[in-house]
Amino acid sequence: MMIDQRTRKRLFETVANRVIASADELTDLDRAIGDGDHGTNMRRGFEAVLAAADELSAKSLGDSLKGVGTTLVMKVGGASGPLYGTLFLSLGKSLADEVSREQVADAFASAIDAVKARGKSDVGQKTMLDVFCPVLGVLRAGGDDLPGRLKVTAKLAAEKTIPMRAIRGRASFLGERSIGHMDPGARSSALIVDAVADVMEGFG
Repeated sequence: MMIDQRTRKRLFETVANRVIASADELTDLDRAIGDGDHGTNMRRGFEAVLAAADELSAKSLGDSLKGVGTTLVMKVGGASGPLYGTLFLSLGKSLADEVSREQVADAFASAIDAVKARGKSDVGQKTMLDVFCPVLGVLRAGGDDLPGRLKVTAKLAAEKTIPMRAIRGRASFLGERSIGHMDPGARSSALIVDAVADVMEGFG
């Protein structure tokens, strides 16, 4: 499929608006097991992405994704800025305007590895990886109604972080008290996947 300028703009705007609209929810989740600033930080970062959507989408897919990553690193702050920035910067290194599902899956796998390295974390530690890795599995498998299944997978994966004990990030300092709360980074990751899947549905 061809990710042209109009699609790039729709992608960035859809993701940004979804995160911005959910900032209060993310903040509430982070108050339970973190610093309470995840929603505020993510809103600030994606408001900057939204403001630059025209400029970003005018570039190639790879360069525009790198631009998103750079913006998030500069604006989000905290632990999430470098992690989400790394994700988008890595995607930008691998993707051209014309992409196949297999190419997107390979790029996403590389981006996940980059996030693992940056955060020194892995699946099962109550982080965004607990959403991204199951989503990658569905993306690799392909099949009918892929966007719908990506949404369901991301939502359920975020919910599965509730009974987990945090091993990485601020929540890990709480030990057993981190159990019983959804990871804010997993939730924001699920929101992003959901938004991307909405745009994917437009391809029919």
